[in-house]
Amino acid sequence: MLIKSPWLIAVALLLPATLLPQSTDPGSIPQDAISVVQFLSLFSNTDQEVDEALNYIEAKWEPAFTVMAVEMLYLMRRESTTSRLLDILKSKTGQAFGYDMDAWYRWIWSQPEQTISTYPEFKGRLYGLIDPRFQTYFFGRRNATIRLDEVRWGGVRQDGIPPLRSPEMISAAEADYLGNDHVVFGIAVNGDVRAYPKRILAWHEMFTDTVGGQAVAGVYCTLCGTVILYHTNHEGTAHRIGTSGFLYRSNKLMYDQETQSLWSTLYGEPVLGPLVGQDIELESGAVVTTTWGEWKRRHPQTLVLSLDTGHDRNYGEGVAYQDYFGTDELMFIVPGRDMRLKNKDEILALRFPEYPEDQLAISARYLSKHPIHQDEVGSKKLVVLTDRTGGNRVYERQTVWFISYDQDTVLVDTEGITWTQYEDRLVSQDGTTLNRLPFHRSFWFAWHAQFPETRLIH
Repeated sequence: MLIKSPWLIAVALLLPATLLPQSTDPGSIPQDAISVVQFLSLFSNTDQEVDEALNYIEAKWEPAFTVMAVEMLYLMRRESTTSRLLDILKSKTGQAFGYDMDAWYRWIWSQPEQTISTYPEFKGRLYGLIDPRFQTYFFGRRNATIRLDEVRWGGVRQDGIPPLRSPEMISAAEADYLGNDHVVFGIAVNGDVRAYPKRILAWHEMFTDTVGGQAVAGVYCTLCGTVILYHTNHEGTAHRIGTSGFLYRSNKLMYDQETQSLWSTLYGEPVLGPLVGQDIELESGAVVTTTWGEWKRRHPQTLVLSLDTGHDRNYGEGVAYQDYFGTDELMFIVPGRDMRLKNKDEILALRFPEYPEDQLAISARYLSKHPIHQDEVGSKKLVVLTDRTGGNRVYERQTVWFISYDQDTVLVDTEGITWTQYEDRLVSQDGTTLNRLPFHRSFWFAWHAQFPETRLIH
């Protein structure tokens, strides 16, 4: 049966009651709600409904329709519909990018954000066709600290890249599947030392567990080369997070199971949904990217992920994301690029909540040539130590200035005092302690996309 009435279509397609008037008079339907319905009607199997929708879009066109049209093109497969929609786009915008979605997004993002009032509902209903849980990310969500038109679907459903929940850990002696040169991400929480091989974590992009008596999550954004450790309890609330399936500037967005708010991986805070504005930022920890041989040498009692994850994957070294890691090309573009480094050159990234306007990026290549690097972010003085494998560790230094480091465990300062390096602190021969600071590694393009004003050392 053909549904010609905008009111009936709205009832059929748009569940949020806030979109619909109390009156049953079709004339009282908000224009923005009708626009959403018309765009979604392009998925209809009925030529008449599709033609009516395209005629409406062309006749009622406004600049805010552009991103909706591009998102429809990204998912539609009916050539006659996409061809007509492209013609409308070209006519109304003066741009002739054809099916080059990246070009359309670059053009859209180069201008101030323009969206209709019901754009969140459009996004929820559109991507809800892929996974109904996506609807809750957007329906009625007006609280946002990021541009909603930059939130892009990453190609998977909610937790479609399955996080490892309380994964099985084994001793170093049992981990005969690992070679000494295999890459691992090492953490230490309250003396609980663990290693997460890249070859496993790249398939799951997140683990949640209790480590050192603390509820934590290790979040791996493979697209941006970032592993960040978060303490997931904040002021008495345990946030159970997962992988949303969406990206912001090629950086994965997390979600929390309780409110379905979307969270920034780099900030550790909600960016869309009911938790926005509640002054929530998860405490971050430090993650060392190193080799299994080096981590095991430093920490012979370490635990390490078992291959028995409960999932059937090829966990061979270098298998996951092999093509992506092997080139400098991006899978999802970002608004701007900085050519001082290649897209996927690795940097050590430093930011602290108390100094939100001050960020520092240091090239991993630079650090490999400078085992001791002393700097400051805001008024926080710090030292970056790099071992022979290229693994970085960052500590506060207060008024201390170091002059030598054996790239293992021994440092000497300008006063001739010897210091010993541990994962969580530096300790001088007289017992003075300097604590570890949180940091992470990242691909340059991803850090710059989030923090374009960052200071860079390279």
